[in-house]
Formats: sequence, C-alpha cells, structure tokens
Amino acid sequence: MQTHLDISQVSMSFPTDKGSFKALDQVSLKIKKGEFVSLIGHSGCGKSTVLNLVAGLYDATEGGIVLDGKEVNGPGPERAVVFQNHSLLPWLTSYQNVELAVKQIFSGKKTKQEMHDWIMHNLELVHMTHAKDKRPDEISGGMKQRVGIARALAMEPSVLLLDEPFGALDALTRAHLQDSLMQIQKQLNNTVIMITHDVDEAVLLSDRIVMMTNGPAATVGEILDIELDRPRDRLALANDPQYTDYRSQVLTFLYEKQNKVEPMFQPSTDKDEKVETAKGGAEESPTKKAS
Repeated sequence: MQTHLDISQVSMSFPTDKGSFKALDQVSLKIKKGEFVSLIGHSGCGKSTVLNLVAGLYDATEGGIVLDGKEVNGPGPERAVVFQNHSLLPWLTSYQNVELAVKQIFSGKKTKQEMHDWIMHNLELVHMTHAKDKRPDEISGGMKQRVGIARALAMEPSVLLLDEPFGALDALTRAHLQDSLMQIQKQLNNTVIMITHDVDEAVLLSDRIVMMTNGPAATVGEILDIELDRPRDRLALANDPQYTDYRSQVLTFLYEKQNKVEPMFQPSTDKDEKVETAKGGAEESPTKKAS
C-alpha cells in the first residue's frame, strides 16, 4: 500500500539558556492510509514533539514530513489534533463547540442545513447528541473528551493526531472511549497517530507501536506490528497469548532496553502548554510556530 504520511529523517533542536537541546534525532516513519499508529516511550522521549511536527506546529531542524505528496509546513485542516485537555470553549454548548470548527472549514462549501446535519452526525459518532445543548461545566470529563473528538472529526481530517486523549479519565470511561475510537476509526478509515503511556491501550488499539528511545536526541527504537484480528474485544484479548506477548515486548523495551534516565535539562515543550483550537491545532507557546 502507498505511503500516506512520510516522516523522513526528522531532527528537532530547541534553543535553551544552556545551549541547543536536541529533542529528536533522525526520526523516520512511513504510515499507510487508515493505519493506527501509537507512539510510546518514557517522558521526555519526544513523542509530543513528533506529533507537533506532523501537526505543523513546529518546523523540523532537519528532514521533513510529506502528507499525500505535499510537504507539511504549517497547520492544516487535513490534520486534526485532540489533546489530553479537551479545551472546549466553556460558554458554548457541545453543539456550538463542534459548529465552530465546521464553520471554519465548510463556510461557503456547505449550506446551513448541511452544516447542521454534519454537526449532528459527528456528535452521533461519539454518542453525544443527547447532550448537544449542554455546556462543558454540565457534562462529565469523558463526555467533554467525546465532544473534543467530535470537533476534530468534523473537520474531515485524513490524519487524526491524539496526544494522550484518555490520560486524565477514569478506567471505565477510558475503556468506553477506546472502544468508541476503534469503531469510529473502522467506519471512517482515518489515519491515526496516538501518543500514550499505557501499554495495554497501545496494544489494544494499534496496527503498529513505535517505541521511542530516551531523550535527549530521541529516535525510533523499535517498531512492533500488532497482528490481532479486528474488531478487537478487550475481554477476549485478556487471556490471548499473542496479546500477552505483544505487551511483554513493549514492556521489555521500556523497562529493560530503555531504563529511564532523567536528562540534565530540556526545554519546556510539554503538551500541557498547548491549548486546542477549533481548527484542531493549538495556541502556541513562544517557541512554537504561528499558524
């Protein structure tokens, strides 16, 4: 199958008070259309930096990224981002938060009725039509994240970028959203790149798991193909020896091959700086590229 997203020998350095900090070194990855890829590694291994580069929020120091034959050189609606913090606008309802993205992308392309139908369709995908008129302070954390995903999906992105989207949720809500994400991805055939620290989540959801080496100068350490039949049932997989073996391979990489050593220093590039916008990007810190 033809490469959909090509990350080619990408390196990323940031200026700091103590000199240049090399976050990534020669990261290369080819991703096919409709593939679900998880990035996993210890804190500081550059996972979020990779995601920000694909989103167009950073310009690579070296190398480049090509999506469908076009170089990525800034944010675009074909790449939607969902962060751990849903970042819904608190004065807008669930419907209005999704509508904000739809108007930005489809104004002049869809009629008012078509935009309404599209908003409702995406809320239905995440099972949130019943709460369409509720504001963020009137719904749970899991429901907020569902609306954030609906807002991203409403942009019709060919690549969905997820930066630990379920990290702040309780275990039961997380499981429900993981199942919903698998159903949505099967239906829409989006290419998905997800950052996670959860080994079980990575194995359950992914077609491939990209394991990053420790920073600084982090790179791709190993790539594990997950050859489990879809649709996947978490209960059935709990005692599946192949699932257990995949899980063991990831844990071995993380805790034996990449025993964590804290770096002396690193720039402030963590995901908590990012505030999601209706366009699926983020408001950047001073170090980030303006969209």
